[in-house]
Amino acid sequence: MNTEFLKDINWLAVLVGGIAYWVLGALWYSKLLFAKKWIEYTKVNPNDPDAKKGMGVMFGGSLVLMVLTAAGLSILVHRMDITACWVSGVKLGAITGLLFGTTAISISYLYEKRPAGLYLINCAYTVVGNIVAAIIVCCWQ
Repeated sequence: MNTEFLKDINWLAVLVGGIAYWVLGALWYSKLLFAKKWIEYTKVNPNDPDAKKGMGVMFGGSLVLMVLTAAGLSILVHRMDITACWVSGVKLGAITGLLFGTTAISISYLYEKRPAGLYLINCAYTVVGNIVAAIIVCCWQ
């Protein structure tokens, strides 16, 4: 496989795109938006000291995964010669969020029989997060 395209990737844009996706998660799952419903669906007790164990690993791990998502989006931008504009970012983010992100979530939810409301919260976050990261990597080529 030819990896020459990796030298053309704007790695700062990838990092910023991943961080933006991660920050969106802080907002998405906050009291301002979906924290109350998310807690209801997952049955997590935020007052339980055990619920807070491993938060650093969760936050750090999710940040790494979101930076990897932004890297994948950036690779697609370069390999598909996508135009550097926010509209292209919205399209790429929506397509990848729907066709990759939500389908992966959907497979798990089919077997885990988790609540439909939780499914919608998590899938919508994945799509919007992909859009945010894709806009950044598309515009900042």
